[in-house]
This record gives sequence, structure tokens and C-alpha cells, in this order.
Amino acid sequence: MKYKMIVLDLDGTLTNEKKEITPRTFNALMMAQEKGVKIVLASGRPTQGIVPLAVQLNLSKFGGYILAFNGGLVIDCNSGKQIFNSDLAPEFINDLYAEAKSAGLEILTYQGDVIAATKKKNKYVLTEAFINKMDVVEYTDFPNQVKYPINKCLIVGDPKPLHALELHLAEKFDGKMTVYRSAGFFLECVPLGIEKSQSLDALISAIGIKRQEVIAVGDGYNDKSMIQYAGLGVAMANASTEVQDVADYITYSNEEDGVAHVVEKFIL
Repeated sequence: MKYKMIVLDLDGTLTNEKKEITPRTFNALMMAQEKGVKIVLASGRPTQGIVPLAVQLNLSKFGGYILAFNGGLVIDCNSGKQIFNSDLAPEFINDLYAEAKSAGLEILTYQGDVIAATKKKNKYVLTEAFINKMDVVEYTDFPNQVKYPINKCLIVGDPKPLHALELHLAEKFDGKMTVYRSAGFFLECVPLGIEKSQSLDALISAIGIKRQEVIAVGDGYNDKSMIQYAGLGVAMANASTEVQDVADYITYSNEEDGVAHVVEKFIL
């Protein structure tokens, strides 16, 4: 099979523990693009948190794509045009804010090139800022200060109370909004049904690529759908057993150039 697209999760997949693309992985991906293969950077991160990696890989030159907010927004790096977009309904923001504060947790969203959070110096808010290399602005009146549209909110806090809130919100917003944890301390709140495979399907339909021609690589629970969807679904060695079980192939870890191995084996 000649693969025409490779879809890459970022944290724990494309980047190592330092949140960097290693030289071997970078070189392999540049060679793949020279052969005409399209790269899609697919992450729960906001757009601004993905752009630096897109620039590093020169996706605008080669016609790559950014799939941000776990699939809530898909952008053509060459034209800057939106291919797919799904916003979080404004009426949910008040409820999410009230539920987060009632549970003693913090909530944040993304406003342009900054993170808007209810507490600037919270350690989990700062973790999100570090991952995305974005500054944080504290909103003391979060529901009334945020500007729409919003693709997602993130509630952060210690794993135990966050898990309890996850169960509560999943029941409260059943059939209205999707909530899931992308890490023990991150609770993602996104439009109903938003996940990577749905947006990937919209993307390849728009540009005329078949799913059998797509490689998808990831390590997290939110990567399962795209791993199952792609013609070749790849899980990282550092992925959980649950993710590895749905993959067609298991590559090395993100500390061992697992993405480079996939590109070299199946594309180059």
C-alpha cells in the first residue's frame, strides 16, 4: 500500500519527554513530505500550541494540516482555511464554570494566543501552558470574560476529585457534550461527538484521500478512534494496553524515535 498521509498525535507520540521532535524523527518526516506524503498534526492542544511544530516541519510548504482541540478544528496550513470546525455551545460555559468551582477545581480555555484560566498560578494550569508554550491570563469573571467561539474548555485538578467530576458531568451532559480525561489531571470538555477520527474523515473526504491510504500514530485513549479508523493504525510502545490492542502495529516509544521507525518502515 502506498500511504499518502500520516496523522500524528503530539504528546507521547511525535515529541519526546522534553516536548521536542528529535533529529531522526524530523529528518524522516521531511523526507516523507518530499515524497508527497501529507502530515496531519492531531492533538487535543489548541491551535496555537500546535503551530510551532507545524512551522518546524514546514507544513505550509508541503500542504500539511493541523487537527486541533481533539478534532474540533481542522486547518489547512498552506491556505490557512478551516476545513472543519465545531464550537462548544456558549450556554454550557456557565455550567462548566460553576461545576468546576464547586468541586474546588480550575477551568481554562483558549483565547487567541493565550490561555484564559480561573487561576493563573495553579500547577496544572501551568502544565498546560508549558505544553503549549502559551502565556496565561487570569479571568476573575470567567463566564463573562471569555470570548466566543470556543472549541473546548479544560478543567484541571487532582485526579481523584477530577474523576468524580468527570462521572458527574458525563451524566449531566449526556447527549449534549463530550467529556473525557486526556490525563489524570486534565478533563476535556468538547462538543458532542468530537474526536479525531470524525474530523480525519471530514479532512480526507475534502481532499480525496482514502482511509486505506492513511497511517495514524498515537499513544493516548483519545487516539483510539483514529488508530482504528486509519488504513494502518499504529500505537506507541508507551501507549496503554487498551490502545495497543486496537492497533495494527506497535512501534517503539516516543523516547526511541517510534514515529521515525514507522515512517522509515512504511513510507521511505
